[in-house]
Amino acid sequence: MAALLMLLVAALVVPFSSGPASAETGPAGGSVPAAVTAPVGRVVVIGVPGLRWADLDPERTPTLWALADRGSTASLSTRAVPPEGLPVTCPAAGWLTVSAGQRAASPGSGCGAIPAPVAAADGTASVPGWAALIAAQQSSPFGARLGLLADAVTAAGGKVAAIGPGAALAAADGSGRVAAYAATPAELPDLAPYALVVAEAGEITRAWTESREAGSPAAQSTPSTPKAAPPAAPSTTQPARPTASATQSTASTTQSAPSTASAGGEREPADLDGEARRAAVSAADRTVGEVLAKVPQGATVLVAGISDSGSVAHLHVAIASGGPYGRGWLTAASTRQRALVTITDITATVTHLLGIPTPEGVVGRAWSGGGAAPNATGAVRGLADADLASQVLREVREPFFIALVSAQLLFYGLAAIVVRRHRRMLTATRVVATVSAALPVSIFLAQLVPWWSFRHPMPALLGTIVAFAALVAGLAYAGPWRGRVLGPPAVVAGVSSLALLADVVTGSRLQVNAVAGYEPVTGGRFYGFGNMAFAVYSTGTILLLAAVAHALRRRPRLAVAVCVAYGLLAIAGDGWPTWGADFGGVPSFVLGVAVCVLMAAGRRVSVLRLGVIGLAGAALISLIAVADWLRPADQRTHLGAFVQQVVGGDGGSVVGRKLGAMLHTLGNLPLTLLSVVALAFLFLVPARPSRWGAAALSLAYARAPELRAGLIGALTAAFAGFLLNDSGIAIPAMALTVAVPLTLAASVYALQLAPPTTAARSSAPAEATAPPTA
Repeated sequence: MAALLMLLVAALVVPFSSGPASAETGPAGGSVPAAVTAPVGRVVVIGVPGLRWADLDPERTPTLWALADRGSTASLSTRAVPPEGLPVTCPAAGWLTVSAGQRAASPGSGCGAIPAPVAAADGTASVPGWAALIAAQQSSPFGARLGLLADAVTAAGGKVAAIGPGAALAAADGSGRVAAYAATPAELPDLAPYALVVAEAGEITRAWTESREAGSPAAQSTPSTPKAAPPAAPSTTQPARPTASATQSTASTTQSAPSTASAGGEREPADLDGEARRAAVSAADRTVGEVLAKVPQGATVLVAGISDSGSVAHLHVAIASGGPYGRGWLTAASTRQRALVTITDITATVTHLLGIPTPEGVVGRAWSGGGAAPNATGAVRGLADADLASQVLREVREPFFIALVSAQLLFYGLAAIVVRRHRRMLTATRVVATVSAALPVSIFLAQLVPWWSFRHPMPALLGTIVAFAALVAGLAYAGPWRGRVLGPPAVVAGVSSLALLADVVTGSRLQVNAVAGYEPVTGGRFYGFGNMAFAVYSTGTILLLAAVAHALRRRPRLAVAVCVAYGLLAIAGDGWPTWGADFGGVPSFVLGVAVCVLMAAGRRVSVLRLGVIGLAGAALISLIAVADWLRPADQRTHLGAFVQQVVGGDGGSVVGRKLGAMLHTLGNLPLTLLSVVALAFLFLVPARPSRWGAAALSLAYARAPELRAGLIGALTAAFAGFLLNDSGIAIPAMALTVAVPLTLAASVYALQLAPPTTAARSSAPAEATAPPTA
């Protein structure tokens, strides 16, 4: 018990023991002045709503192409608060997000045109309907505070100017006033007096809005189908896809998608297409050139595709040129991914470049260099391919999970018949079970292959995953360990644990745009362990610990030491801020590992002991969270930020939102059905006598008692993860997809090794797979 308490303490303390090395480190690793000082330098932000990397072309968009060639580039996740029924960021919401540094909402059920500001004789202007915009944020779960960016610049003594109605939303102060406004670049000839200029090149979204209102055939649309909730379910049909090469004249041909209906029932065309889009992009490029011609020497230019331009969400353009930005990739601490930044980062980038403090409430981090990049041709091609991957993922995710659940249910049904009636097919069942258990980790290993670029990505994805699963299963049976009950399961569990641990240590690349990972377009998570990956990782780790304990069963002290050591490493990998950063997963992982190690060591796992471990974990997390909250705001982790939300009165809404999301997942019929069927199979098939009278699971327990410890530990972590994470049912569904087939493989082999018994001499059912009580 003492060893387990040490495990708990270390696992919970380690993830929060690291932080920025200096107290003067700012949101993006730059220094933040101790006091408000005058802005240093100038920043020009040019927003081009709807601009995607596939739009760029050296002939059609020479200005943007040249800027990308000499500047730093990345994909931009523009996720803000989508309108009801549409999984996109409207232009107004994108601009308001820049103003607040937090995801903002725009009123209404669709993406309407942005009204022009009301100009005054002194050159100032006011944003019409500002009170309604403020009210929209108050009803949003993110509570964005509009005007933070302009207020921060003016408080430091800098001047702010806006060019275009969208830019006025980003450049307005907290009262909705724009200090200097011009409708076009020509109306603001001198940018030198301003520390911050926000300019709009809105030709793409303007053309889309006009074509929508006019019912122009330039916007592709099909009969609308109302959506229950964003994001929309992907279509199983294969629409035309953009090419990843931006050097061809067809690079801007966009992927068409079914039109969607807003809450008001209006049909929304997917996007501009063909010549209409190319003409709008060329016009936007000319506007960008007009602005750049006026930029003072030494200023830093940020170009961003602020929003979507239709009913399909995309990754967009992010370019930084001048100042600290030369040719290369962009990154940010908010994503920790090379060539990927977010729209909320723009606000922090501006304050960082001007050398002024970033206001409280800004959640982004400043853009920084992310390593060497190729010239514009290579960079544009690679970034267009990243958007292509996100679009293909949207198409294949739902049919993939339907196929996965269907295959699992079919396998459980056939395995139930074989285990109870067909002894000669047990070997095949064992092999198929091993392959089945390797499928979840293979979902992530499949990202090593660019399956999304194939002409038929769904078959390519399925083939890649099955190939990796077969490879892992082949390794499981390649050595002498195949002759042991826990041999092949240990290999699959080990690969599941070690592969995902290596992934988060090296940047979480295998989870980006994976069907069970996270997608940058939606912006829910960019690094660390996603919930499904955590389920595979924690289950694999706990079952691996059980196999290790069995292998070292003749040296129990060494077995406990090794299990505690790797358990510590695995939990640290899950919670360490620069690795897994999965603070919601740590408590459930600790419980699962503790149960496994205690049972493997022969100690009883009573309700009292579980309660003590749970209370100790809660107390430690609370203390660490408060200690983290006492640090400067720019150094806080997720725990410190949550304490701040509690202090500010928003803690209840955060917990309520997470709880509501968790309960909502029970409505996911495929994953809920998979979880129920997997549990039923586990308790009704291998745990019950077969026609030969032998209960396969009891035989496996007899040959490897540690299997019970691993199975119960994995189920404990899965159930706790279900309660503590907003992904809810997805965690036990994925955990059972690993644990049940591996348990079946071990049970089937134990059944093969045992002599058949008759019904009159039947073995007793396996012991209940639930923690014993005190």
